This record gives sequence, structure tokens and C-alpha cells, in this order.
Amino acid sequence: MINPEIVYYSLAVLLLLLNLVSWVANLFTLPGNWVIVLLTTLFAVFAPKDAENDIGWLGVGAVIVLAIVGEVVEMVAGAAGAAKQGASRRAMFLAVIGAMIGSLVGAMLLTFIPVIGTIIGAVAGAAFGSFGGAYLGEMWKGSDQKERLDIGVAAMLGRMLGTTGKLLVGAIMVAVATIDSFI
Repeated sequence: MINPEIVYYSLAVLLLLLNLVSWVANLFTLPGNWVIVLLTTLFAVFAPKDAENDIGWLGVGAVIVLAIVGEVVEMVAGAAGAAKQGASRRAMFLAVIGAMIGSLVGAMLLTFIPVIGTIIGAVAGAAFGSFGGAYLGEMWKGSDQKERLDIGVAAMLGRMLGTTGKLLVGAIMVAVATIDSFI
């Protein structure tokens, strides 16, 4: 018979590793924080209950609240800069699309640098993609060159601040799930 504590702690380590991978997915504008919520909830439901430690529903609730906070931080920071400069909805939409495409392209371009290259490429690619999308949106609208540049820079800075905020919140989520599962 397999010791339930060994099963529990093996699953807790697996949860930690999968949550870390999900956290990194945020760099690629993927919903990594929501995957952390899903994994933590699945662990709370299906992990053996006879172990001394267990993720409680308070921990799951905290992770859910943090995921919502992360989304709000990313959305507000990402849109606030561009909106403050007077960006059109089209520019803000294209900034989001540009960030997604840019993060993937940036990550692929810097894969030759182990681990850190992919992360730097994803963050820089998202920032430049956001700039490009906002710039194109404003060009499509017919804005002048200075306005396009100002809005593009604001979208890029907003994306960087939003991603940083979401990553910080995601790191807290991983810590909460890990601490709650081991203590």
C-alpha cells in the first residue's frame, strides 16, 4: 500500500511545478494566473485528505481573489497609459493583439539564450508589439505622427507595468498555494 503522505507531498510538489509553469505563461500574455486557480482548486478537491496538510477553501478563495486583482492590474495599467494619451479603442485593441503576437515572436527570436532569453524576448516582444499595435491603430484612425508615437509609447509602458503587476500577483498566488499545501 502506498503511503498517503508520499502521494500528497508528491502531488504538492507537482502542483508547485505546474503553478510555476503557469506563472511563466503570463509572460506570453496567456492566462497563467487562471491556470494556477484551476490547478489549485483541483488539488484542493482531489488531493488525499488524510495527510496532515491540505489546501483549504480559504487558500483557494485567496488565489481566486488574487487572480482577479492581477487581471484588474494588467487591464488598468495596460489601457490607462494609452487612454491617458487619448488612444482610440482601435489602437487599444490592436495594442493587445500586438502584445500577444510580439511576446511569441520575441520569445522565439531569443530562444538561443537558455531560459532567460525566452523571458526577455517575451516581455520585450509584448512591449514592442503593444507599441506597434497602438501605433497602427492610430495611423488607421488618421492621427498625426507625434500623436501616434505618444500613444504607442504609452501603450508600451502600460503593457510593461501591467505585465509586471500581473507577474507579481501571480508570484504571490504561487506562494499562497505552495504554503497552504505544505503547511
